[in-house]
Amino acid sequence: MFNGGNGPFSIGSEMGRRNFFQNVGTGIYGAALASLLSRDLRANSATDEPKPGDPRPIYNLSPRKPQFEPKAKAVIHLFMNGGPSQMDLLDPKPALDRMHGQSLFEKIAGELESPGSGGAIMRSPFKFKQHGQSGMWVSNAMPHFAECVDDVAMIHSMHTVNLTHEPALYHIHSGRVIPGQPSLGSWVTYGLGSESENLPAYVVLDDPLGLPVNGTSSWASGYLPPIYQGTRFKATGTPVLNLDREYNEPDDITDLERSLIGSLDRMHRSRRAGQNQLDARIASYELAAKMQMMAPEALDLSQETAETLAMYGIGEKVTDSYGRRCLIARRLVERGVRFVQLFINSQIWDTHDHLQPEIQKACDRTDKPVAALIKDLKARGLFDDVLVLWGGEFGRLPIAQLRGGDESVTAGRDHNKNAFSCWMAGAGIKAGQIHGTTDEIGLMAVENKVSVTDWHATILHLLGLNYEDIYYERNGLKEKLTGVEKARVVQEILA
Repeated sequence: MFNGGNGPFSIGSEMGRRNFFQNVGTGIYGAALASLLSRDLRANSATDEPKPGDPRPIYNLSPRKPQFEPKAKAVIHLFMNGGPSQMDLLDPKPALDRMHGQSLFEKIAGELESPGSGGAIMRSPFKFKQHGQSGMWVSNAMPHFAECVDDVAMIHSMHTVNLTHEPALYHIHSGRVIPGQPSLGSWVTYGLGSESENLPAYVVLDDPLGLPVNGTSSWASGYLPPIYQGTRFKATGTPVLNLDREYNEPDDITDLERSLIGSLDRMHRSRRAGQNQLDARIASYELAAKMQMMAPEALDLSQETAETLAMYGIGEKVTDSYGRRCLIARRLVERGVRFVQLFINSQIWDTHDHLQPEIQKACDRTDKPVAALIKDLKARGLFDDVLVLWGGEFGRLPIAQLRGGDESVTAGRDHNKNAFSCWMAGAGIKAGQIHGTTDEIGLMAVENKVSVTDWHATILHLLGLNYEDIYYERNGLKEKLTGVEKARVVQEILA
């Protein structure tokens, strides 16, 4: 009865897909037609399973087996845009107190992004104290995280390859210092797919106050098929735009319409090999339809108790926004989302001036929600399955950066690519572990150094993926997240 071509009822150039559904795709007549046509359409359509001799692989978000037994099933990445200052938060350096005011400029001039504003060694304005059974040092800027130190593995010896934000951001998110590369979340979903049929595999919760410095490129899929890029959810207002139905109709009719559209899409795709953009668009339409039911429920924080909301700081002016996103992240991984990434606006950790008040503002916004997320994951039995990551793109220098005014008030710190701190917690992580050291003033990582490439390899390993074997063939090359650099899994922090 229907052959999709020039048969007795064809959809050709005279009557396109859009016009067809405008005329018969709604109401009881459309439902009846969908029912009559569905068997023929399914019989003639291409499936999502590749066949022998297929000119291309089929890219989708179906769950895929890891290469070996994973420790983690999902990731929550708490990215701190701008470069948190390690010697003011997590890696105290008593030598800075002793050497305060001494010049170091000649020794490190080549490590400065802005040499003209380089000053003398500057002590930290914050007070440090050891916490937990691990004795981990945390400054008084982060009192809530201080309660969670025995749940994390702290890495003090991170280092990167560029001291400018944009290249360093590209590197931490994609393994390269240039744009156009797949993000970490894209590689993870490419390798593992999604455990949820009704939510994206990779969700981004960016800040309502604005995008990070590199914009949406931080979660792009690069040369990977677009289906693997991050999907932005809003933490306030309508979480996903254009998700609601335009009009009310019985669910059965909606299901029949979607079934028919899906069959037509597969027929259309089967005649157009190698169109990754087409695959991604079809997949996004199908996912959007499924999300109409699941996304509102997943993002509905009214289902949470008053105690939980208070723990995250929701309802408090300073912590409400980040707290909402941390709680949404927990709700998403509970429902099978593979990779959730939280960003803050611009780069609030980029403390070139007014060091003490600016760091305190950043901590006030994020510290309580981050600690709540760790505690909540533990309380709900999710901590053994979810890997939590915290850190920025680089660290800060031990010397003052001077930009005029009263230096005792206005001084900040410039970028430092040679040393910064980050932590990992949850699935597969040895809790309470401290890994690596920096020199006496926090300028250089010196012991058990961890590169960004090592960090990427460790994350993939925890998800059951060998960083050398997860690749995408392009222009005759096997492209990888870790590139051609030598990498190692940081076994010392693994449980």
